[in-house]
Parts: sequence; C-alpha cells; structure tokens
Amino acid sequence: MGNKYIKLAKCVLLDAIGMASAAIPVAGPVIDVIWAPVAASISYKLFGNKRGKYTSLITFIEELLPVTDFIPSFTIFWILFDFLKIGKEEPSFSDTREADLV
Repeated sequence: MGNKYIKLAKCVLLDAIGMASAAIPVAGPVIDVIWAPVAASISYKLFGNKRGKYTSLITFIEELLPVTDFIPSFTIFWILFDFLKIGKEEPSFSDTREADLV
C-alpha cells in the first residue's frame, strides 16, 4: 500500500472521528468545539503549507457548523489534491520530505 493510500486511510479515519460527535445528542456540539481546532491543525499538516491554509479554514468551519458533521472534508481534500492532483504544490527547500535533493 503506497503512501497515497495510507494518507487516504488517515483521512477516512479523521472524517469518522468528526462524524462520531453527531451520534452524541447533548455532548456532540461541545465535542465539535473541541475537535474543530484539532481537525484544522491536522488538516494544515496533512495537506501542506499552501493548500493547508485553505483546508484548515474550511475544516474548522465545517466542524463548528451544526448539521455539517456528515461532510467527509478530509476525504474530499484527498480526492482533490492527492488523487486528482488539483492544485499540486511545488516542493519547497524548507520541506525536505517532498523535495528530491540529489
């Protein structure tokens, strides 16, 4: 299993965690308030510096808004950026994980 599909598995798991709060009637909104900044931070780190600025903001808002728990935002971002390669980031010198240094 390649890195791309390991990242997909992480995205599906993170979406499941975000959706789980909808199953808890009273505590769900409180959990969403706690989960929103955590999910936004993970989204920023998962999708890179440039795209992460936008994904983290969208994820934060999606997790805070009521009735949006069913939206699999992490998986949608994975499909857009990793599967379809939309808006591919150029590797920077500060990010040696993606840069091919010879």
